[in-house]
Amino acid sequence: MSKKPQNLVDSSVVDSVAQGGEPLACATDAPYLVKVHASPLEIDAAQWNALLESSDAPTPFMRHEYLAALYTSGSANAATGWKPQFVSLYSQDGQGGQELLASAPLYVKDHSYGEYIFDWAWARAYQEHGLPYYPKASVAIPFTPVPGTRYLAKNSQFAKYLLREQLLFCEQHKLSSLHGLFISDTDKAVTDTAKLLARQTVQFHWTNENPQGDKWRSFDEYLMGLAQDKRKKIRAERRKVSDAGISWKASVGKDITQAEWAFFYRCYERTYLEHGNPPYLTPAFFQAMQETMPENWVLFTASFQDQPIATSLIAVCAYSALAVGQNTCQNTIKVAYGRYWGALARVDSLHFEACYYQPLQWCIENGFTRFEGGAQGEHKMARGLLPVPTHSAHWLAHPQFAHAVARFLEREGAGIDQYLEHLEARNPFRSPNGS
Repeated sequence: MSKKPQNLVDSSVVDSVAQGGEPLACATDAPYLVKVHASPLEIDAAQWNALLESSDAPTPFMRHEYLAALYTSGSANAATGWKPQFVSLYSQDGQGGQELLASAPLYVKDHSYGEYIFDWAWARAYQEHGLPYYPKASVAIPFTPVPGTRYLAKNSQFAKYLLREQLLFCEQHKLSSLHGLFISDTDKAVTDTAKLLARQTVQFHWTNENPQGDKWRSFDEYLMGLAQDKRKKIRAERRKVSDAGISWKASVGKDITQAEWAFFYRCYERTYLEHGNPPYLTPAFFQAMQETMPENWVLFTASFQDQPIATSLIAVCAYSALAVGQNTCQNTIKVAYGRYWGALARVDSLHFEACYYQPLQWCIENGFTRFEGGAQGEHKMARGLLPVPTHSAHWLAHPQFAHAVARFLEREGAGIDQYLEHLEARNPFRSPNGS
């Protein structure tokens, strides 16, 4: 959203710089200690990951190793406008106890790049009224628009305490706002209780489930579940790539070689540079992924005459349904996430094959439950990815602007609801009559 919405803020709304909302003072008998960490490296990895594993929507991008790699590689730190300030709650047992009770990836930012929940219009409105929008605080995973748990906590009460301490932190440091991006359902319950402004966006996800409720047995069977025009289009696109002499290799986890990682980065970097921007992520970040989280990656390499010409990288994870509160069921949920791709040669339909058909075929063959296609992209519906709402939550210190943004979000939310209804009417799967 680079274009400013109409009537976001009336010209007479803001008359002076407000001092922020009423302080949310911490109770004197609060059952925790508060620490603010200037680096994820200051937090015990095992305790962080244990909280993640017990959360409602764990993803590999919230693992301590992932956030640490973003920081140590120079991809997301103060120098790039992502200053870590991880407000954290610890036990206080009188004996120097250091049990982590709650924490979240909070970054103080002087821009809105790499978030994928667009607030440029809000920043512009602040500027037009002579008010600073930056610095602000974002509870987010840098450059990673993947829904999931952001507020790691022993229980919902500690999650509420954590949010309260974050708001206090923002007020004490005169930050304009706090933004929780791509939050989980449990996170949303916490932010709704605190009356943060709710915002909804749309992503496109694929679910491995046929009309009988079973997983698809093959990619061909999956295609037969699509409407005829969609099935015909996909087969035509795959044929173009095959007829061009392109072969594919899927490398999983530790089987991804150093040479394959290096070729991937070459393609990834070129894709960004072709769009006029340097890549967000450095080679050191992917080196850290290779060393600390190899099991979370699958790399697809396209070759022509035995020479690699393109790659796509997806992330994968598996977790127990018990972790989301289904105490009578311990089914394993296996999820894949479309992340990055790049090519050194142009081949018709290569992008669709690399980013959708190869990953979906792999997910079917390996029994994965879901494939998340990433931010935006209505064209994904034609490949069988269906629209799902995603959520964010926002607090603005300035009361008049908070009121104006709340009105804007009401209008935007109504538009998103209509958009979802419109998309649902375009379901790409076969109707009950078989058409």
